[in-house]
Amino acid sequence: MASLVSHTTVDCRDAYALSRWWQAVLDHVEDPDDPNEPGHDECLIRSRDGHHQLLFIEVPEAKRGKNRVHLDLRPREGARDEELARLLALGAAVVDDRRQRDGTGWVVLADPEGNEFCLLRSTREVAATRASGGAG
Repeated sequence: MASLVSHTTVDCRDAYALSRWWQAVLDHVEDPDDPNEPGHDECLIRSRDGHHQLLFIEVPEAKRGKNRVHLDLRPREGARDEELARLLALGAAVVDDRRQRDGTGWVVLADPEGNEFCLLRSTREVAATRASGGAG
């Protein structure tokens, strides 16, 4: 027997605002039968194929310290640095830049409430590095 992940829960101060932000980042959608609205203390978004869900739940305390669990994002199209520019324009903040001179590495970012996540290279970028004899 095994378990499956129903959804990933993010504690936050404003469930609606943060769910809308992540909706833009991930191109996720709301449940049309239970739309998210300002003032809701729980807001759920899901991938368009329904395989991944994020639930934002309001809590009274502010975030403290580094996340123990975080999301690793990979651009669907384009390159990591192009996606980084888009995420920064949406309001993400750079926490730690781990990009290397050879193009490998990642960037640690924070969403508007300070929750960390990482931005990796695209699959295309990884494949190009491997094809040229470099590390993935």
